[in-house]
Amino acid sequence: MDGKLVPWDDAQVHVLTHGLHYGYAVFEGIRCHRTERGSAVFRLEEHLTRFLESARIYRMKMPFDLAALRRATLDLIAANRVPEAYLRPIAFSGYGQMGLDPTQSPICVAIGMWEWGAYLGADGVERGVRATVSSWVRMDSRSLPPQAKCAANYANSALAKMEAVSGGYDEAILLNSAGVVAEGPGENIFRVKHGIVSTPPASSGILRGITRDSVIRFLMDEGLEFRRNDFTREELFTSDELFYTGTAAGITPIREVDGRPIGTGTYPITKRLQARYEDAIHARTPQYEGWLTFGT
Repeated sequence: MDGKLVPWDDAQVHVLTHGLHYGYAVFEGIRCHRTERGSAVFRLEEHLTRFLESARIYRMKMPFDLAALRRATLDLIAANRVPEAYLRPIAFSGYGQMGLDPTQSPICVAIGMWEWGAYLGADGVERGVRATVSSWVRMDSRSLPPQAKCAANYANSALAKMEAVSGGYDEAILLNSAGVVAEGPGENIFRVKHGIVSTPPASSGILRGITRDSVIRFLMDEGLEFRRNDFTREELFTSDELFYTGTAAGITPIREVDGRPIGTGTYPITKRLQARYEDAIHARTPQYEGWLTFGT
């Protein structure tokens, strides 16, 4: 927390912290995994680079560079002695001057970590989850920059998530203002049809997910045809497979959308990608070891 290791219960902020009132915060979600060579962080450099880029988009003057953030992440993992965990770097406008303008408040930076299983449940990873198309629309890039992983963006996600859960579903799917599929509340989405795998492009208002990027690499290595293209709500229903990707969710199949079963429920391509992902994050595939940062 601001450059020092702090006990969990002491990591507190003032009730008038600017970012708490105005959502002026950027963050990342990162995972470390157990391997035969010790704990390894998956795509740490890419996550921290996106963290800094999010701050740049929001004109935040970050007090730490990538090297310092990298060192702090590894120090935190070593101090906690937890081989598998979720990590949450966050930068926010701290206690200073109230009012919309964040420039009069200091930028605080913290990294937390905790043990966290599959976000959509281990059963969901295996059997698939039930999704619904949300009545809430993914925010437009003319309103908020979706390429920045900003706390304010996730009020939109929270509304969609609560609506889905209250309706008896596991997760939501958001359309954008043009009426085409964007992403989940905290995940990117992929569609499989006739062996062709597609995902919405960045121009659809999505966050460029790092797990999404990893899956695109897996698809190329599998020799599968891949496209970045928009698809419609009704094309969700006629998919052979659908799956979410994300640091928290991993690769999770979608077995149903708005009461319509998706495909045959066997997810052959999704399962191939899950296997590659598991091998990559646990250092079982030499070709992906460049994505891993091992603790020291």
